[in-house]
Amino acid sequence: MKPIKILFLLLVLGLGLQKSSAQPIRFKTSSVSYTDKKSDNTWNEWSDFVDANVLITLDAKKDLITINSAEVQSFKIKAYGEIEDTDEVNIVPFECMDNKFSKCKIFIITKKKENNRMQIYINYNEVKFVYNVYNDN
Repeated sequence: MKPIKILFLLLVLGLGLQKSSAQPIRFKTSSVSYTDKKSDNTWNEWSDFVDANVLITLDAKKDLITINSAEVQSFKIKAYGEIEDTDEVNIVPFECMDNKFSKCKIFIITKKKENNRMQIYINYNEVKFVYNVYNDN
């Protein structure tokens, strides 16, 4: 009987010590647009969307967002913001630093009343980008 108890204890400890890991979330982009600041600190109109077929990966385990464009862009997540979830929109904010050490804010936005259309915004002080995306998992 004692070997069964020891075996059971080892089994429980073994299962309890296994790490659970979050899988990275992958998004595919369909298009991108940008805007920049005018000299009077207001924003220009958004550019027309242009086709963009790149992979964006959110890896919460590594605190990293990667955009696999022609020049790979990496964003280290410095802080996770408070999620805003309403009947119209779900916004997941991140405070980041890019691979050139510039601070930016990234938002993953799901527009619920637009058939759950998803966009990823990358906002710097002087320029903003928006990607139309869909989940690739």
